Amino acid sequence: VRVWRSTWAIPAFSAVMLCLAYGVVRLCRSLIVMIDAFSCDAVDSVHLQHISHVWNTTQAVLRKVSADVEKCLVVLCLVLAVLVPLIAVDLAILGIRSQDVPAIFPGLAIMSGILYALVLAATVSEKCARVPALINAMSFGPGRDQERQRVVDYITSSAAGFYVFDTRLTTTTVLKFTYFWCIVVGGVLTKWAAPSL
Repeated sequence: VRVWRSTWAIPAFSAVMLCLAYGVVRLCRSLIVMIDAFSCDAVDSVHLQHISHVWNTTQAVLRKVSADVEKCLVVLCLVLAVLVPLIAVDLAILGIRSQDVPAIFPGLAIMSGILYALVLAATVSEKCARVPALINAMSFGPGRDQERQRVVDYITSSAAGFYVFDTRLTTTTVLKFTYFWCIVVGGVLTKWAAPSL
């Protein structure tokens, strides 16, 4: 019975983590579509008040979804933070032989799923950052430049995006996180590969 539990523990854990990552991916894709829909609606609209109201609703949905998903995203990041060194140690101990490579597939699948979820969450913030430039480039008729500028300032100052514990998740943040763990993996692999003195 113990062997059965340990045999199914890794695939079960992998499935749960991949399902969590998939859920975050689906939510982020929905938020990206919502921002794109707002942009299309803004291009078709001639009423700046309507654009402000719709942006207010969009921003509220972004904040609510971010607040609901942030704990799940932190758990995924912690799993990734533990998984990366473990895979590096596995590679260092097992080596890269063709018969041992399938043993790290579940870990690589989890890593790629979590990284994809993080990149999509950062894409939500990046899309929000481009909305003020779109509104600013539009023409709403003569004498409405000041009102348009107020809407642009409102959207800019709202700082909408994907937040994790009141920290805006951007592509730069995700790249720094990835870069840090690549350095950790490189350090572990060089430590194991270096001849002992």
